[in-house]
Amino acid sequence: MDAIRVTNSAMATLHHHPICPNSRFIRIVLAEYGIEPDFVEERPVERRREFLALNPAGVTPVLVDQTAGVVPGANVIAEYLDETAGLALGDRRLMPLDPLGRIEVRRLLEWFNVKFFAEVSNWLVTEKIYKRFVSPGEGGGAPDMDLLRAARANIRYHLRYIGWLAGQRNYLAGETLTYADLAAAAHLSSVDFLGDVPWGEDEMAKNWYARVKSRPSFRAILADRIGGLTPSPSYADLDF
Repeated sequence: MDAIRVTNSAMATLHHHPICPNSRFIRIVLAEYGIEPDFVEERPVERRREFLALNPAGVTPVLVDQTAGVVPGANVIAEYLDETAGLALGDRRLMPLDPLGRIEVRRLLEWFNVKFFAEVSNWLVTEKIYKRFVSPGEGGGAPDMDLLRAARANIRYHLRYIGWLAGQRNYLAGETLTYADLAAAAHLSSVDFLGDVPWGEDEMAKNWYARVKSRPSFRAILADRIGGLTPSPSYADLDF
């Protein structure tokens, strides 16, 4: 199947999937930087040959930049954008200037883009969305209920950890908004689209997410829709 392209004038192209949490993280980051790329929607389960040529790992997101060429993976893209555009944000830079602060942000990026992804968001998005678009012979079909149950159990301790961080600091990694907040919020947004975030279990996490979700950089994310699926009532509600 051909990729789905959204075209505008840009010096970069982002290969992504609308509900992929790591893709959403980079879309939010790009919006914070004021960068408007072209978008190419990928369905990773299809393993499109042209996409695999860009990223043999076959996962989204991938940024294709006129200067750097191919920049694969959410954390690599985030580092690249900080190094090339971060200084322009001044005191709104999304990576701290001090080494210890940068360590904490990188630790939390690993937590959300790797650990949370592996234990929660990847299972939910794959089972409830990706599998809808491929045949049973290619791995599609009905969701694996054991995986869904495991993801729904795992999100509870992740939500408590987010609430604990939000209760100790102004933002997850410290006093200012950083990549850590945007990554955590991106993953929660994907899960919230599917209605699988137990918001009633941690008020601190919910209040923190409401703050981040209200940022202008989230507007395009909250407008995402997938054919045949209705997002949860809390998904686009800023006062959920």
